Amino acid sequence: MTNLKRNLKRILRNNEGFLYILPWLIGFLVYKAYPFASSLFYSFTDYHLFNGIREFGLMNYKDIFNTKKIMDAYEVTFKYAFMTVPLKLIFALFIAYILNFKIRGVNIFRTAYYIPSILGGSIAIAVLWKAIFKNDGIINILLGYFGVEGPNWLASRTHALFVICFLRIWQFGSAMVIFLAALKGVSQDLYEAASIDGAGKWRQFFSITVPLITPVIFYNLVTQLCQAFQEFNGPYIITQGGPRGSTTLISLLIYNNAFKSYEMGMASAQAWLLFLIVMTLTAIAFVSQKKWVYYSDEEGR
Repeated sequence: MTNLKRNLKRILRNNEGFLYILPWLIGFLVYKAYPFASSLFYSFTDYHLFNGIREFGLMNYKDIFNTKKIMDAYEVTFKYAFMTVPLKLIFALFIAYILNFKIRGVNIFRTAYYIPSILGGSIAIAVLWKAIFKNDGIINILLGYFGVEGPNWLASRTHALFVICFLRIWQFGSAMVIFLAALKGVSQDLYEAASIDGAGKWRQFFSITVPLITPVIFYNLVTQLCQAFQEFNGPYIITQGGPRGSTTLISLLIYNNAFKSYEMGMASAQAWLLFLIVMTLTAIAFVSQKKWVYYSDEEGR
C-alpha cells in the first residue's frame, strides 16, 4: 500500500504540467475537436436533425455544385470579401498614417476611430445600421435636404450589398491600431535621409513606409480575409439575406440549412467547402508573401 501511494505521488509529480492543461485539453476535445470531426462525418450524410441519417455518400457536395442558390451564395460571399477587405485595409492604413503624426488631441481621434471595431459586431449596431439605411432613414433624410432622392437601400440588390459592405469597412479600427503600432516601429532616420535626398511625403510613404510594414499588411490581410468569409450578423440582421438572395452570404445559408431546414448534413458540407476555400486563399497568401513581403532580418541570413 505504501509503495502504491509512492508510485501515485511520483506519477502525479512527473505529470504535474499535464494536470494544469487538462481543463483546456478537455474543453478543446469536447468543444473544438469533436464538433470539427463530427461535421466532417455528417457532411457525407443526409443527416436531418429530427429524421437522422438515411444515406451516406457525396450527394451533399454534388448538390452544392448543382444548386444555383448555393453557388450564388458563394459568389456573393466572394464579392463581399474582395470588396470589404481591400477597402478596409486601405482606410485603416490611411487613418493610421495620419494619426501617426504628432497632432493635438491625437489620442481622442485614435479612440474614436477604434470604437466602431468594438461595437461593430454587436446586434445593436446592426439594428441601428438597418434604421439608418431604411427608406425613411437618416441617410435618405440627409440626401433629401440636398434635393437628392435616396434609393431604397435595403430593397435594391446592388445597394443592399453595399450597405452590409459599408458596415464591415466602417469597422477598420482594429486593423488601424495594428498598422499604427507598425508605423511607430519605422525609424525616423530613414525619413530624414529621404527628405535630405528630396523625397516628398508620398514618395517616402511608398518607398519607405509601405515596404517596411508589409509583414503587418500581410497579417491584417490574412486575418481580415478569414473574418470576411465568416461574416454573419450584418446580412442576418439588416437584410435577412435579401433582396432575392443578393446579400445571402454562405455563413447565412449554412445557418438557414442547419437551424431552419434542419439539414445538418448539407450545412456541414457547405461549411467544409467554405473552410477549404479559406484555407486555399490563405495558402495562396502565404506563398505569395515571398514576392512582396519584406522581413528586415532577411539581410542577415
